[in-house]
Amino acid sequence: METDNSLRRLKTIEGHLRGVIRMVEEDSYCIDVIRQIQAVEAALNKVSAQILESHLNSCVITAVQGNDKKERERVLKEITEVFEMSTKV
Repeated sequence: METDNSLRRLKTIEGHLRGVIRMVEEDSYCIDVIRQIQAVEAALNKVSAQILESHLNSCVITAVQGNDKKERERVLKEITEVFEMSTKV
């Protein structure tokens, strides 16, 4: 996983979120706050997608190519659960 890249992005998002909190504290215009929240959500989704891609290219491939059937099933079930949760949001 590209940990450094993910951490850098998450710290940037953290700063952006603090800005959104400040906007709410200062009673900023609602639509402006919503737009900033959407920007934070989009940034989080991008980091999540990058981490998922890394996981698919490492852990999942290793499990699928391995001999342990239970491990293959477990990893594939995890991926299914992640996709199911993403559609509930």
